[in-house]
Amino acid sequence: MVRQFSVETRGQGLYDITSKVQSFVTDSSVKEGLCTVFVRHTSASLVIQENADPSAKRDLERWIARLVPEGDPFYTHDTEGPDDMPAHIRAALTATALSIPVVDRALALGTWQGIYLWEHRRRGSARELVLHIGD
Repeated sequence: MVRQFSVETRGQGLYDITSKVQSFVTDSSVKEGLCTVFVRHTSASLVIQENADPSAKRDLERWIARLVPEGDPFYTHDTEGPDDMPAHIRAALTATALSIPVVDRALALGTWQGIYLWEHRRRGSARELVLHIGD
C-alpha cells in the first residue's frame, strides 16, 4: 500500500507525524511488515526521536543550528536565501527515508520514540511525504 500526504510547516523545527503515519498503518491490511516513510524534499528530513520531553527537541534544533550555521562564507548556494544551503546540509546529515517495522498493525516504535519531519527552512512549506506499507 502506498499513501501520500503533506505536512504544513511554520518554519524550522521538528513536527511530530507519528499519529498520521500510525493511522495509515492501522488502515492498511498489513498485520506484520515494514513501513517506509520518505520525504520528497532536499531541505527537510525525517528522524525518530524522543517524544516525551520537549527539551530534547529544543536541544536537537539548537545543536544542528550550531553544527550547520547560516551565513558560512563557504556557501555559494544561496538562491533562496541564507537558510538555503544550511537546510540542504542538515537534510544530508539526517535522513530522507525511515523504515519502521509493523507488528500487529502498529508501528514497532519504542516507548519514547516518535517520528518527526524536520523542517530546515525558516519559512513554512507544504512538505510532501510518501508512505509504503508492505509485508
